[in-house]
Amino acid sequence: MGIAMPGDSERWRCTGCGNLTRFDVTRTVRSQDYVHLDLAGEGGVEEHTVLSETVERVRCRWCGATDSVEVIARPDADRPVTGASAESPTGRS
Repeated sequence: MGIAMPGDSERWRCTGCGNLTRFDVTRTVRSQDYVHLDLAGEGGVEEHTVLSETVERVRCRWCGATDSVEVIARPDADRPVTGASAESPTGRS
């Protein structure tokens, strides 16, 4: 069973330990890339389009739980980002 990728006004939270910032995400991505090679054969991706994406598993980096991660609303989702966050660097209050 997968979990949704958080939108712009959401984020993940581990209900087990309260972690808001560190997760290992296993996902499957189907994409289409436009690769441009120069005459020497070296190249790079100039366009990348995600055709489909499935988040298979989200594991909390702090406690290791895979069944306790939920999507919650960001507390400042209705305000524009203007500077540093008031949240602590660890994600804990």
